[in-house]
Amino acid sequence: MENTIIKIGGMSCQGCVSNIGGVLAGLPGVASADVSLESAEARVAFDPQVVSRAVLVNAIEDAGFDAE
Repeated sequence: MENTIIKIGGMSCQGCVSNIGGVLAGLPGVASADVSLESAEARVAFDPQVVSRAVLVNAIEDAGFDAE
């Protein structure tokens, strides 16, 4: 497992947090996703042999948020 922190822009409420958390948790290879509105980031534990960090970022962007 690897851990990464993804900065997220555009979150304004706990609904956004839940949305992003659900998107990330639904990806194969993601063990956990802790999304924080206060710090505007997601801490994700994932298996790099199953999913890449770029796929995580793209999934957040596809949900309508900025991610890096």
